[in-house]
Parts: sequence; structure tokens; C-alpha cells
Amino acid sequence: MPTTWLGEIAKPKTALLLVLLGLCGPAVAQQVSFSLLPPPPKSIEPAAFVKPAEPVTLPEAPSHKFWDRENSILFATNAALCTADFVVTRNNLRNGGQELNPFTRVFAGSTAGLAVNFAGEAVGVAGVSYLFHKTGHHKLERVVSLVNIGSSAAAVTFDVAHH
Repeated sequence: MPTTWLGEIAKPKTALLLVLLGLCGPAVAQQVSFSLLPPPPKSIEPAAFVKPAEPVTLPEAPSHKFWDRENSILFATNAALCTADFVVTRNNLRNGGQELNPFTRVFAGSTAGLAVNFAGEAVGVAGVSYLFHKTGHHKLERVVSLVNIGSSAAAVTFDVAHH
């Protein structure tokens, strides 16, 4: 009687599976009787060397208005450098150059798209700064503007130097 290759492979695996299931049966049948366990303690006390934590009050962070002098200067500088980055990038693209930033490259097909990108960047920086201001992270509020000013200044410098 001819046998198929599938039958030859399945027979040993089926036998092995049945043996393993037979050996697992006693392990499943083992149960712990809850009556043999010791009763739980009436109350749980902390160890002697542990003392309760006392709340620590942090000093109030110095607060300021969002549109204070420093933020106004930072946002104006950010907007000016975003505008400069837009102008230099647009001139670079008109003269056959290529946008190196992969996120901005999506908008580089048209002048309007490029303008929306850089305007959105300036507005986004102000929005993230406002979020940090409202959550009390006043140093991060300023850092967001500084980082974007630095990246825009580097992009303008690079485009002017390589044009």
C-alpha cells in the first residue's frame, strides 16, 4: 500500500503530541488546598526602618505673562529668520537647487506651499511655547524659540554660503 509523505511526517508528530498531552495530565490535576495555607495577617505594618514620607512643598516657579518682552523678541526673531529661510530657499529652488530638509521638501513644489510651511513653523513654535508656558515649564518655553532660531539661522547661512 503506497503511503504519502504527509502521512509519514504526521505519524511521529501525532504520537509525540499524544505522549506530551498524556504527561501533562497529572500536572493539571494538582491543586493547592486553601485550607492548608496560613491565615493572612490581621494588619500589615511597615518595617521599623521605614518612616512615612512627608510631603515636600516646592518653591513657586517665577511666573510671567506669555507675551512679555523676552518672548516678544524671541517670536519676532523667529519669524524674521523663518522669513529669511523662506526667501533663501525659494531663490535656491528657482535656480535649480534642492531642498535638503525632508519635511520641507514636501512643500517645495510651489511658492505658496513653501510659504505655508515656514509660516506654520513660526506659528507652531509659538504654540508649543504657549503649551510649555501654561504647564509651568518656563525655561522650555524659551528654549523652543531658541532652537528654531538656531536651526533657521543655520539653514539661511548654509543656503547663502552654497548659492
